[in-house]
Amino acid sequence: MTDTTAILDHLTAEQDEAAGLEHGIKADEWDRLVTRLNRKPNLVELGIYSVMWSEHCSYKSSRRHLSKFPTKNDRVIQGPGENAGVIDIGDGQAAIFKMESHNHPSYIEPYQGAATGVGGILRDVFTMGARPIALVNALRFGSPDHPKTRSLVAGVVAGIGGYGNCVGVPTVAGETQFDEGYNGNILVNAMAVGLADQDKIFYARGATPGNPIFYVGSKTGRDGIHGATMASAEFSEGDEEKRPTVQVGDPFTEKLLIEACLELMATDAIQAIQDMGAAGLTSSSVEMADKGGIGVEMDLDKVPQREEGMTAYEIMLSESQERMLMVLKPGKVDVAKAIFDKYDLDAEVIGVTTDTGHLVLKQFGKVVCDIPVAPLADDAPNYDRPWNEPPKRAPLDIIKYPEPEDYGAVLVQLMSCPDMASKRWVWEQYDRHVMGDTIDSSQSGGDAAIVRIHETNKALAICSDCNPHYVAADPYEGGKAVVAEAYRNLSAVGAIPIAITDNLNFGNPEKPNTMGYIVKAIEGMAEACRKLDFPVVSGNVSLYNETDGVAIPPTPVVGGVGLIEDLSKTATLKGAQPGDALYVIGATEGALGASLYARVILGLKGEEAGAPPPVKLAEEVRLGGFVRSLIQSGLANAVHDVSDGGIACAAAEMAMASACGVKLMPGCQPEDNRADLGFFGEDQGRYLIAANEDQVRAWESEGFLLTELGKFGGDSIVLKTGLDENGKEFSITLSSLREAYEGWLPAYMNSVD
Repeated sequence: MTDTTAILDHLTAEQDEAAGLEHGIKADEWDRLVTRLNRKPNLVELGIYSVMWSEHCSYKSSRRHLSKFPTKNDRVIQGPGENAGVIDIGDGQAAIFKMESHNHPSYIEPYQGAATGVGGILRDVFTMGARPIALVNALRFGSPDHPKTRSLVAGVVAGIGGYGNCVGVPTVAGETQFDEGYNGNILVNAMAVGLADQDKIFYARGATPGNPIFYVGSKTGRDGIHGATMASAEFSEGDEEKRPTVQVGDPFTEKLLIEACLELMATDAIQAIQDMGAAGLTSSSVEMADKGGIGVEMDLDKVPQREEGMTAYEIMLSESQERMLMVLKPGKVDVAKAIFDKYDLDAEVIGVTTDTGHLVLKQFGKVVCDIPVAPLADDAPNYDRPWNEPPKRAPLDIIKYPEPEDYGAVLVQLMSCPDMASKRWVWEQYDRHVMGDTIDSSQSGGDAAIVRIHETNKALAICSDCNPHYVAADPYEGGKAVVAEAYRNLSAVGAIPIAITDNLNFGNPEKPNTMGYIVKAIEGMAEACRKLDFPVVSGNVSLYNETDGVAIPPTPVVGGVGLIEDLSKTATLKGAQPGDALYVIGATEGALGASLYARVILGLKGEEAGAPPPVKLAEEVRLGGFVRSLIQSGLANAVHDVSDGGIACAAAEMAMASACGVKLMPGCQPEDNRADLGFFGEDQGRYLIAANEDQVRAWESEGFLLTELGKFGGDSIVLKTGLDENGKEFSITLSSLREAYEGWLPAYMNSVD
């Protein structure tokens, strides 16, 4: 028997239910699979089913709930269902964007896991014809005290910077948080934004039978095999041994691939296109076939391979990076090959589209797979998982806790805690200004990044947001808060909020308690999207984020995109001038439940930390519109939304960014006269505005609650606890606060265990 015969016998051997279980196919799914095929699968077919029916690719636990999201408004061109979402930004242009996770790979191999997360999300954007203009990352790490945290931070940040910097796309926004809930399962969510002409957008759908299937990019290796399946499973201690399933990225090849694809797209040669992301050649071929209602036949011997002796099973499941799959129009192969040859990239015809509705694969001249496409895609399992209503927390009873003796010390402690402290150490490793259109980045404490639309006076505003502590406390209100904060962050720079992408990170959906948080968070987010006219146009669901049965905090991250139509009419947190008054817009009632103050100063966890602040969506619309109108009219020198840490922390960020001190009062006088409620409460829907006397006189403020908090000036932050002479004052110099704020992360990363 020849080696070829032995390999073919191995690949085409009939598989049983036990083999299915080893591939993550559970008993009920095995029965479904056999019923759809009307026979048992062989090894290649089982491997394909295992990745296409994985949680990562099929969304089998979340699909029915994701349908609750609004996905359209007047500016949406393409919502969920394609590689990325597309919105109309005027003048015949479109913004194309999406967020995805690379959580499990980044925990196993932080540098390559994070790097290939960046590479994958870039491909989702440029596969649709967009030139990428911005990258965003949302990072969650374990407790700083955990022995793995420091090395994971170092590896992930280096991977993001190493890939993004080399490929030449600026990283302009993001967030980095620490919590013991992520000790065994960090989160790395990457977002990319690109620009395209509306009449030159490319889709995975649209392929017709009888056309060549064109493979381009890097050669296929054995890296990343079963990556999609791994991303749909829980961890256990010691799972670093899964390192071989993590892909290896090459940003220089990605840069060539971007340029080659965009050049080919200009020739009208492409009928359909799909990047090879999770599940590699399997998902790209199946998704194009499914969306076109066609079949696919491929000769895997023609696939460029960088390792010897690769089997059909390995070729189809490899997640090697920097690869794309296209269906070309008739007579366009030579044109396409010439372009990719110029960029020294592999480019081969590996098959043809058919009218059979089947995925047919050949190796060594023999058929090793022949299965219908529909059961792999639209007919994949779609579970209605049982779920329990999450418990309601009681409001935080602040009276049980003594009022601080030194509010200045409290402010320093909050501003230098891991979540709040400056992430300069992180973002200085990213190239934020390559391409020359970054006007302002959000990493230095701003609300949203501002990226100019090249050679115009327009810009996109981009942000990333999530407060997992609110979601854990009340997933419905917390879900609303995630969307509302993104809306505020865009409004705070003067942008019209248009749409969001999301990355829903949760634990095991097979546990009814976890599924309850998934369901209610989605419902809260959906309600906010409807009321704010802020639809979801793309996204990703990352489930099974657990280690040894312990789930991460529920973390539904939102990436928001808005439009600035005139760059001369923007605001940031940096513009306060000496003599400006500081105002708060929105009501301050002293909501300390689930707040940074409750966690850091009071040391409260879980139910003790209380319920999160409610989100009043009608007020968010009204106040956001008012703030945008002030910015449009030039009636604000600086604007900042109020979030973690309340008014005092937001004002401190404005003061440090503006290099100008500020004296402020709490902003509310509750009955018990506790200043911590006003200084550190996290009531939603609020903005801080710095404005001079002339600007204030011009405000049309009827119907809005405008409260003057204090004045900018000097070189200190002064917290005054009362309106009259009996109030106490606590002062911190800007220099000492900045030292604490910017010093924590470098000291942590430079320390030795």
